[in-house]
Amino acid sequence: MTYLVPKILAGRLEFGVSRKPPSCTSDPKDGFKRGMSGIFECAACGTVTSRDYTAAYATKHGFGVVPTAVVCDGPNGRVYLPSSASRVTGRLPPVDLHDLEIELSANPRDVWCRNFGLKKPSDLFTSRQLVMLTSLSDLVCEVRRKIREDAQRAGMADDGKGLEAGGTTATAYSEAVSIYLSLAVDKITDYNSNLVAWSPTRNQAKTTFARQALPMVWDFTEVNPFAGAAGDIAISIEGICRSLRAHQGYGFGSAMQCDAQSQTITTKKFVSTDPPYYDNIGYADLSDYFYVWLRRSLKTVLPGLFTTMAVPKSEELVAVAYRHGSKAKAEAFFLEGMTRAMHSLAVQAHPEAPITIYYAFKQAETTSEAGTSSTGWETFLNAVLCAGFQLTGTWPMRTERESRSVGIGTNSLASSIILVCRQRSSRALTISRREFLRELNAVLPEALDEMTKGAGGEQSPVAPVDLSQAIIGPGMAVFSKYAAILEADGSPMTVRTALQLINRFLAEDDFDADTQFCLHWFEQHGWVDGPFGEADTLSRGKGTSVNGIKEAGVIQSGGGNVRLLKWSDYPPDWDPRTDTRTPVWEALHQLIRALKQGGESSSGALLAAIGGKAEAVRQLAYRLYTLCERLGHAEDARAYNELITSWTGIESAASSVTTPQSVAQHLPGFEK
Repeated sequence: MTYLVPKILAGRLEFGVSRKPPSCTSDPKDGFKRGMSGIFECAACGTVTSRDYTAAYATKHGFGVVPTAVVCDGPNGRVYLPSSASRVTGRLPPVDLHDLEIELSANPRDVWCRNFGLKKPSDLFTSRQLVMLTSLSDLVCEVRRKIREDAQRAGMADDGKGLEAGGTTATAYSEAVSIYLSLAVDKITDYNSNLVAWSPTRNQAKTTFARQALPMVWDFTEVNPFAGAAGDIAISIEGICRSLRAHQGYGFGSAMQCDAQSQTITTKKFVSTDPPYYDNIGYADLSDYFYVWLRRSLKTVLPGLFTTMAVPKSEELVAVAYRHGSKAKAEAFFLEGMTRAMHSLAVQAHPEAPITIYYAFKQAETTSEAGTSSTGWETFLNAVLCAGFQLTGTWPMRTERESRSVGIGTNSLASSIILVCRQRSSRALTISRREFLRELNAVLPEALDEMTKGAGGEQSPVAPVDLSQAIIGPGMAVFSKYAAILEADGSPMTVRTALQLINRFLAEDDFDADTQFCLHWFEQHGWVDGPFGEADTLSRGKGTSVNGIKEAGVIQSGGGNVRLLKWSDYPPDWDPRTDTRTPVWEALHQLIRALKQGGESSSGALLAAIGGKAEAVRQLAYRLYTLCERLGHAEDARAYNELITSWTGIESAASSVTTPQSVAQHLPGFEK
């Protein structure tokens, strides 16, 4: 471990490098608090600033920069030296910053650096970085002229037409190559800004966009763009070349920029689209960071694309409240625009194929009376249905890699949800709420069974993390095929109500009385103690007793308190064949324990011994995952999700221990 030690020398702040922790950081908690969000302790007098003070001072006076250390390549890896070991001298040449003097968007959620005075793209780079990046961008223009001359000299025809004019000769060729070079320069800007932090575990610079935001970074890293490390221009160019070499050149593709609300390119086409996700990310605001550098080197090549100084934002179809003055106005803008865009698809797409729409945004809002709904889903589905679509199904597709920068280690969507849509019939009927519920009760059990088991053994079961989204498909297929569903007062049922009724279906499984008690107790108390009197009342209402549930081995009771046992509390020598009282709750958590401690073979042996309770165990795992997700119990939800995703392997292991004797050989405590 290497530590930076601050020192005040002749009124100047400097840093030394030490293998020993400095005394000023003896309290780790104190050390982590200081320096976060603009809160700092003065190395000279010990005064601690407030965030507002730092923000106001930085906005008015700007920042200074103090070098802290130099990272060098040594014979055994990278080493850290005091900043005094390397002094960069010499005057930097002036640079033209005209393209970089635009104002960054005042997006309070995604553009955090504005709070501390970094309000223009030029503010996001050091003087050296600005010289380097402007030089490389300008060199792209020079290289473009050289490529054209070389192509002409090699005998390539030249009609003087560029790419935007449809050219295919030397001029267009030189422009195409320069576009790739511009992308390479644009890529390294992600590693070369004053918002780049250092990764001590990987010993290299991180990126500006470690997540979809422009943050504020107080101890940033300035890399050498020719050092053969992260941020090196040669590495960036090689990455683009590698992609080009891998491309086989089969077929012909085209791309064009059109307004989705008024486009005509989908006429008689098969359409599969990935629309904006409500208010998820303000991409147009963040794109200015890269746009200004591309515009610098390509505005003469693609003038139609780079007409504006900054990325156009007013028409971006996302519900960003700060642009529209309020959340309600932003939602209305999104709904109106998305409805027009979807209607354009509905009336133009080829009638012989459904339209598929990818959706990977998950935002749950829970109401106590009628299940779970999501503002993102609700508004988006409203737009789809208002456009005249009928949903014929949804299904998750595994498109999201596990190492996504946002949501690592959380219960983020494992999949995109694909909405399959067709135009709703002009002769669609109107029905009552009662008729709608009757049809839901007839359709959803079979759909849920197919999702959790897999269809005909050919499809994998839906993971619990995606189930609450996937069940929307068959439910909304019922809702959307009708012109309207009327409530008791004659008003049409809203999408929000329909979503709540559909999601409630996931919570209507039947289990034994002990398991019903555990479910309701877990929802109220989780794994912590609760009063015995409350448990006694609940148990009697479920047709069981606290003593009986304690005998079943799933709770602890004493001292006036009752507590559910976690899976790690269950005994490893449990034998379901000799257990006289085995609630589904106990069987589930014993299976989780076995999977955690012994893998699929151990849990498979228990599953074989459990026998007829296997299906109920699987259904309970789904139910508990949904409950944990709603309550925000991420770690508990992960355990249930892992069991379901391993279910096929557990069943396979169970099938190999079909006889009583072979079951016993795999159970804990078996002795020959």
